[in-house]
Amino acid sequence: MILLKDIIEHMKCLTEMHGAPGHEYLIRDYLKAHMAPLADEVIQDNLGGIFFVKKSNNPNAKKVLIAAHMDEVGFMVTQILDNGLLKFIDIGGWSTDVLLSQHMKVLTKNKDELSGIISSVPKHFQTGDSKLPKITEMLLDVGATSKEEVVSMGIRIGDPIVPNVSFKQLTKDRYLCKAWDNRYGCTIIIDILQSLKDVSLPFDLYIGANVQEEVGLRGAKVSSHIIKPDIAFVVDCSPANDLIGDKSGELGKGTLLRFYDRAMLLQPAFKDYMLELFDQHEVKYQYYVSPGATDAAEIQVANDGIPSAVIGVPARYIHSSHSIFDIKDYIAAKSGFMHLLKDLTPEKIQYLKEN
Repeated sequence: MILLKDIIEHMKCLTEMHGAPGHEYLIRDYLKAHMAPLADEVIQDNLGGIFFVKKSNNPNAKKVLIAAHMDEVGFMVTQILDNGLLKFIDIGGWSTDVLLSQHMKVLTKNKDELSGIISSVPKHFQTGDSKLPKITEMLLDVGATSKEEVVSMGIRIGDPIVPNVSFKQLTKDRYLCKAWDNRYGCTIIIDILQSLKDVSLPFDLYIGANVQEEVGLRGAKVSSHIIKPDIAFVVDCSPANDLIGDKSGELGKGTLLRFYDRAMLLQPAFKDYMLELFDQHEVKYQYYVSPGATDAAEIQVANDGIPSAVIGVPARYIHSSHSIFDIKDYIAAKSGFMHLLKDLTPEKIQYLKEN
């Protein structure tokens, strides 16, 4: 039996890890350590995505894909100034109003993680016309006094930067961390594969994670062409908009049934199938419309078309240094997934493909 305390330990480890787009290798190593022993085969694509295969005993078995993504929104060093300050660019979607004075960490070639603060002008020196700087105008202060000192610390141009945030439990059900988008997905794929350890499936399961989702869904383009699944599920975290006004993606209200976003429409047959199964097993869910997109947008149009659905969770303040999520939503997503995987048959997979 998978204990919740063990899942929370995975959440802590994964969210605290460094995994900016294009630099996901620490996350990949963690997934490999915990999932490869349970897999019949491990597939790693040339962009860096990794998938673990649980084979069926059926000849010519259909393929079901479950895909997370490893990367988080971050930054990259672009210049080292003579005074020891670093210039940087964003890799992934950031809002400038969440960055000044935030604690960051730079990952060096030697896997050292060096702390720094995004500089800000003290109130004492601000003028009436002070404006929020652009990200390309911001500076990261790692405590160095010269360019030479920065270089001696092991920092190079091109090194990735992410927020330096510790995983914390706030209340009985709510947690604070960075990168819940999408270390939620990385956590649940470990959880699912461990839960299926002694379960025989009538299809081949390909479960793993892509790279570079936050900079254009790039990894999904590669992995979907390699695996060629019959149907696909994407596990991703979406922004909660539940503080005031029209509420969407409310914390504690269950897994997200994402039926519309700017790049994917959930096919009616797939939606009806999930709804009926969730209702039958009393899985807590909520309808969700997103202004963004997930790897499902690329997977669905790969090859001859791959029916795809997203099983997500909401979190507040994603694409910032901190996010808050509710563990009940994770539990609902896991429950819904297990019912789906145990209900799917070759005939139902074929029905979803044809309808």
